[in-house]
Amino acid sequence: MRTVLTALAAVCLTSLANAQTPAPQQEVPASVAPAQTVPPAVPPTVAPAAQDALAPAPTVPPATQDLLVPAPTVPPAPLGARMFTASTGVIFTAVRADRVVDFEMVIGYLEAALETSTDPGVQAQASGWQVLRATEPGPNGTVLYMFLLEPAVPGADYGLGRILSDAYPDQIQDIWKLYTGALAGGGSLLNLTPVEAPPLPMETPGTLAAPAVAPRPAPPAP
Repeated sequence: MRTVLTALAAVCLTSLANAQTPAPQQEVPASVAPAQTVPPAVPPTVAPAAQDALAPAPTVPPATQDLLVPAPTVPPAPLGARMFTASTGVIFTAVRADRVVDFEMVIGYLEAALETSTDPGVQAQASGWQVLRATEPGPNGTVLYMFLLEPAVPGADYGLGRILSDAYPDQIQDIWKLYTGALAGGGSLLNLTPVEAPPLPMETPGTLAAPAVAPRPAPPAP
């Protein structure tokens, strides 16, 4: 009887022990575990001004870059294109009395350029180009100079800027300052044509025809 009670006690203790021991947790394979959800990256917001700053500069084609290069400066003639339509031309220029030396220095450059030019058009102009100075004073105490062009080349440009620029490309700026600083005002251009007198009445050689005299009216009756 004691043996049976001992066996029953052992069975009861074993059952209690099994009831208190927790069941082992089942390991979940990595392939079965749900993947962690990562929210998509949101691009940072850039202000419009910053976008313009970050935008690449527009590329200018080589042909456009060439067009943006400034052209060399050539001094224009103060009176524009000086051209003549007649066989003889005259240009009057008033010069300040205190700048006569500067103006005549420019005339020296001009005469040397006309003599040494290899341009056939300039050579044709040089053949009839004279520079004269008036003895009498000009308006407001100026000194009056005259370019006498006889014969003048019709349609040719007699502006000094073109001729001096071709002859003195490295000195033209200084020469042009002397020229413009000496001028007292704009010049005057004239086209001159020969005067053709009308035919005279036929008379005896060596004598002049007497001018016709209109008859006087009769005095009134008393």
